[in-house]
Amino acid sequence: MSSKHVTTDVDGREVVVSNLDKVLYPDSGFTKGDVMDYYARIADVMLPYLRGRPATLKRFPNGVQDEGFYEKHSPSNTPEWAATLLVPSKNQAPIEYLAVDDRATLVWAANLAAIEFHVPMWHAVKSRPLPTPPDFMVFDLDPGPGCSIVECCQVAQWISDRLETDNLFAKTSGSKGLQVYVRVKRASWDVTNEGAHELARAIESDHPERVVSTMTKALRQRKVLIDWSQNSPAKTTVAAYSLRARPEPTVSTPVTWSEVVDCAKRGEPATLRFDARQVLTRVENLGDVMAPLAPSLTKTKKASSFPGGPARVHKA
Repeated sequence: MSSKHVTTDVDGREVVVSNLDKVLYPDSGFTKGDVMDYYARIADVMLPYLRGRPATLKRFPNGVQDEGFYEKHSPSNTPEWAATLLVPSKNQAPIEYLAVDDRATLVWAANLAAIEFHVPMWHAVKSRPLPTPPDFMVFDLDPGPGCSIVECCQVAQWISDRLETDNLFAKTSGSKGLQVYVRVKRASWDVTNEGAHELARAIESDHPERVVSTMTKALRQRKVLIDWSQNSPAKTTVAAYSLRARPEPTVSTPVTWSEVVDCAKRGEPATLRFDARQVLTRVENLGDVMAPLAPSLTKTKKASSFPGGPARVHKA
């Protein structure tokens, strides 16, 4: 395996890359070059969910079989042209985060073996202090032992019974769960957090045998946790279209509400499991099915390929 550093042009930016043939997913042979190519091709639909948000990278330089590590601080070798955000931090100095605002930054981060991208529910707005108010309310549905995404889809429908379905958007976690997003406008963090907590407790009260709203592990057998606590300016969730560090290169994938209903009805978890190849085809055929979540943030173009492809980068 060659470790030679080479450069490639990504939308007019020179990005230095290396070890493109290094296998990051041993079970499938998916390489770092494949990861970079996926992110270059998915960028047009993914960037609206990253742009202007402080990104926490989860890096796996030795592949997904190892534990990996989270990186909040913008890496020391961040290019001058990449955007960063200085975010206040409780009881310590502000943290300078990377803001993944363009395809070149996304590809550059992927070259660091950043497989997962995690972002908060808020984005930077000019002249406003950070963190800004929430864009969304989110319910992170996490299946306990004995459950799967099928049960999460059933819980999502109970959420929809209490909220307007037209205002609900779902994506898989890319692992075992499902995340349900709700548009909010001019809402404070306290109001959003309390509203999410109240709804989670109400569903738990209606379905105590199927749902839990606290993280106590002993209570989670054969139940779905409605994690409402994500509605905090300090919390993050995995970004839409991010790869996950699972044995296969699965993706946190936006899905239609009819797909959620169908999965609950059919009882087949595999219907909502998508890998990188499937997601690229899906976006080509369907576009971004979560785009209406925030029209002002998600004006996108059709996804395009990594310029030249990762196998044809040129020497610096």
